[in-house]
Amino acid sequence: MEASKTLSTTGLKHRPLTPFRILRGLICLVIFLSTAFMFMVYFGPVSFLLLRLFSIHYSRKVVSFIFGHWLALWPFLFENINETKVVFSGETVPPGERVLLIANHRTEVDWMYLWNLAFRKGSLGYIKYVLKSSLMKLPILGWGFHVLEFISVKRKWEIDESTMHQRLSTFTDIRDPLWLAVFPEGTDFTQQKCEKSQKFSAENRLPILKNVLLPKTKGFHACLETLANSLDAVYDVTIAYKYQCPHFLDNVFGVDPAEVHIHIRRIPVAEIPSSESEVADWLMDAFVLKDQLLQDFNSRGYFPSQITEKEISTSKSLVNLTVIVALTVVFTYLTLFSSFWFKIYIVLSCVSLASATYFSIRPTPILDYVKAAVFQRKDK
Repeated sequence: MEASKTLSTTGLKHRPLTPFRILRGLICLVIFLSTAFMFMVYFGPVSFLLLRLFSIHYSRKVVSFIFGHWLALWPFLFENINETKVVFSGETVPPGERVLLIANHRTEVDWMYLWNLAFRKGSLGYIKYVLKSSLMKLPILGWGFHVLEFISVKRKWEIDESTMHQRLSTFTDIRDPLWLAVFPEGTDFTQQKCEKSQKFSAENRLPILKNVLLPKTKGFHACLETLANSLDAVYDVTIAYKYQCPHFLDNVFGVDPAEVHIHIRRIPVAEIPSSESEVADWLMDAFVLKDQLLQDFNSRGYFPSQITEKEISTSKSLVNLTVIVALTVVFTYLTLFSSFWFKIYIVLSCVSLASATYFSIRPTPILDYVKAAVFQRKDK
């Protein structure tokens, strides 16, 4: 652990929070929040609530296209603006696969760096997360999580079991690309949580892990049980930070980290056992391997078998940013200075998104209701 402390506390690549970085960070926050709000209220109800009444498949295609372009702002911020170096290692995974992705959880922003990988594989708009339900209450962002169909959980299996199975069953259509990301530890890593996890492991004769927490297996098994027939592979992703473990505002202001290392292990879904006990053992073994990978990283400062992924195009990212900002300016003008009906639309849009998120409303196509009614009559 001494090597780990040396890498994380020396601050060799820690960037001071200068006035320039504060100003730049505030500008980034304004851009992200304003574009998120305008895209959500102008596109969310139409693409997610209205279009879904006719086709879930095409609703998802439209949502992924529109909001995938918005999500692309984040990898651009990390790599092109903050100059964060993202180092990939392990196996090169092919684009176009439907996958279940498991990752360790070092900090509150791990999930954002998975966007850097998904972006390179053309799956940015299709990545979904299993996340704690409290995050759905965030203004604007919570609406986005709902429109993107993230799965919220209470982290109590007796409550979450039925919810997870119901939500997962809607992702079995192989026509819909899918990257479903799960953090089996259930929470971010801290030394205090690690000690508690180690104590539990010792009492129950389980592996003593130093760099990750014991994984919770039931949710992972539920994902496999429901989706196995429609998945190509499981991606076992291990994330490490070479110098500093970042938080959200660190990313916004471009302070930390200087290097993010992402190790990928691809396992064809056919090679993973199906019974719950065997899945639990498989996941435990995966986290033992993950723990060793992180231990070696702490000593060496890198993962083995580094691979080369394509760089994010600065010119394409700037064009994407320009289009998104331009649309936001137009939407803002229409909202503030155009007819009264645009203001009415914004109010109704906010109400519909807030209600859909709070009550977890995901419309079912009208044709499905008609078919159900016809079959019900025939049965009588």
